[in-house]
Formats: sequence, structure tokens, C-alpha cells
Amino acid sequence: MEQCACVERELEKVLHRFVMYGHQSEERLDELLRSVCEIRAQLVAFAGVQDADLSVLSQNMAQCCKNIKETVQLLASRHKDIHGSVSKVGKAIDRNFDAEISAVVAETVWDTPERQKYLSESIVEHLYRQGMLSVAEDLCQESGVVIDMSMKQPFLELNRILEALRMQDLRPALEWAVSNRQRLLELNSSLEFKLHRLYFISLLSGGIGNQMDALQYARHFQPFASQHQRDIQILMGSLVYLRHGIENSPYRSLLETNQWAEICNIFTRDACALLGLSVESPLSVSFASGCMALPVLMNIKQVIEQRQCSGVWTHKDELPHMKIEIDLGKKCWYHSVFACPILRQQTSESNPPMKLICGHVISRDALNKLTNAGKLKCPYCPMEQNPSHAKQIYF
Repeated sequence: MEQCACVERELEKVLHRFVMYGHQSEERLDELLRSVCEIRAQLVAFAGVQDADLSVLSQNMAQCCKNIKETVQLLASRHKDIHGSVSKVGKAIDRNFDAEISAVVAETVWDTPERQKYLSESIVEHLYRQGMLSVAEDLCQESGVVIDMSMKQPFLELNRILEALRMQDLRPALEWAVSNRQRLLELNSSLEFKLHRLYFISLLSGGIGNQMDALQYARHFQPFASQHQRDIQILMGSLVYLRHGIENSPYRSLLETNQWAEICNIFTRDACALLGLSVESPLSVSFASGCMALPVLMNIKQVIEQRQCSGVWTHKDELPHMKIEIDLGKKCWYHSVFACPILRQQTSESNPPMKLICGHVISRDALNKLTNAGKLKCPYCPMEQNPSHAKQIYF
């Protein structure tokens, strides 16, 4: 990301110069306009006077013309300097980014119709997630990809509700949350309560005229009394200040505008969880991961070239096919990887991690090897136990 920061700094310099140039131009032009208006007024005044001394007026006009010429030259010079700053942004991009990445890209990745079909389906799914339904339909027609309606329908509903939330309309989201209440409870989701809370706050923002409506709507909080008791107490306490305005009370934080963005994020997360989907599309995750991994691969390519290791290149001048571990950050950690502390090997579907009664975790292979005569002695406690009581915790 250092390369992006370098380009951003150059861009900020250009934007700053543009702003300053605009302010300075307005000031100089306003000053010239005032001078011209003063000379015009003098001309009008001298028009009705006979034998008037026009020498002062002539000097003022000459000075005004001189100021106009100097201003035009100054603005042109500063405008030229801005062009130089813009060109520096292009040079910074060329210096910090390598446009030629073919050496780190495998050309055979999308060489089969089946793989191309998977790519098209991923793009279509991403477009559906983003609400670009017409673009997704056009891509399906041009690529020949057939998307089943059962796959398309959830995205249509999700985008319809999100669009309503962005317009601060809570009704579609509330209807969806109520119809999926049981499944949301299984996820320990607070979505329905937060939707009711936000609707209640919208009533509070309407002032004292909505007092009765707010009191009646408070009945929706009853199913959530045990889990959200403190939040409900705050909401009900705010009714005391309704006559003087919530914005002038200790409860003014209830009117913060970022709650709408937060509810959109919560709805997207929980809706995707119910649909068995990740919050972000696979395409966007892959693209972001590639952006983080590409600089590392380019650095490896540069090191190989500098050391003249020509023997490692493939016949297509690509990086050798080898495993390179690249840290993509915690954001790209989707599950933990467990390595058995006994056998020093990573667990898998055929050899999953097993939790012992004492709480220690080892692999199934280690469990079988440590079992003797139907008994197991934990290598850490050591606590003797029945190996059949161990529980699988992954896969």
C-alpha cells in the first residue's frame, strides 16, 4: 500500500494547488473588476463636464490595463505550474506501479470453457450482489451463462430491502426480519431489535406529536426485554424529553445519522448468513487478495532478474510454479488452521482436531497413537480419560 500512499500524496498536492489557484484567481479578478467599475464611473462623471482634466483618468486607465496584463500573465504562469504538478502524478504512477504483470500470471488459468464459465458466474453473482441487475442480465445473454431463478431471487430481495433502507424506509426490512425471526434467533442476531429501535427513534425525531405512536410502538420491544433491557430503558427514558426535543437532551446521541449505515451493514451480514453466503462476493475478495499479493510476486520477479537466475524461468518467462506464502492480513482469515502439537502436522478432513475432556486439543492420529488399552493419558495434564469422549471440533 506504500505505492498507493506515494501517488495519493502527489494527488493531494495537485488538488491543493487547484484550490489555491481558484481562490487566488477569484481575488485578482474581483480586484480588476472593481478597478474597471471605478474607471467606468469616472468616465460617466467626466462626460458631462467641459474642459475637464483627463490626465488623471488617463493614468488610471493605463494603470488598469497594466494590472490586467500582469494578472493574465500571472494566472497563465500559475496554470502552467499546475500542468507540471499533474504530470508528476503520472510519473509517480509509473514509478510506483508496474503495468507489465504478465510474468506473474499463469496464462492457462482460464484456458478451458468450464473455467471461463466459472469466471462468468462469479462476475454475474458479484453484479447481483451490487444491485446491478440489468448489467448482470446483459452479461448472461452475451456470455451464454444460465443463472437459475432460485439463485437470482435472494439477491433481488436483498437489494430491494437495502435500497429501501438507504431511503430510510424500515418496513421491508422489518417484514423480512419478522418472517425470518426464528432463524435469526438461532444466529443470535440483534437485527430485528435494532430495526424496531431505529423505527422508534424515527418516531421520537418527529417531536411531541408522535408521543402516543411511540408509546404504542414500544410494545414491539417486549420479546427483547431480557436481552436488550438497558437499551430499552434508554429509549423509554428519552420520552421524558420529547416535549423539549431529543436533540436538546442527554439522549441526543439517539439521533446520530450513522445508524442507517450500521443497520445496512447488519442486515447485509445477517441476510447473507441465512442464505449461506459470505458478506463480500468471492470476486471482490479474490481481487483484493490479488492486489495485496501482486507486489510481493513482482518483488520476487525483480530479485530473480537481478541475481540472473535464468534457470528458474519457465519457457514462457513466467515465475516458476512454486508455493509462496503471502500474508494477506487478518481480514482474509476465514478459519483457523490447527497443527497438532504432538505430531507437528496440520489437521485435515481425514485427520481433524479432537478436543479432550481436559480441554486440550490434539489431532485424531495423535489420539489413536496415544490410546492404550482403551485409555488415554493427556500428554499435557496428564489426565487419564476415555478416548471415546473426545469431541471433533472442526471439519
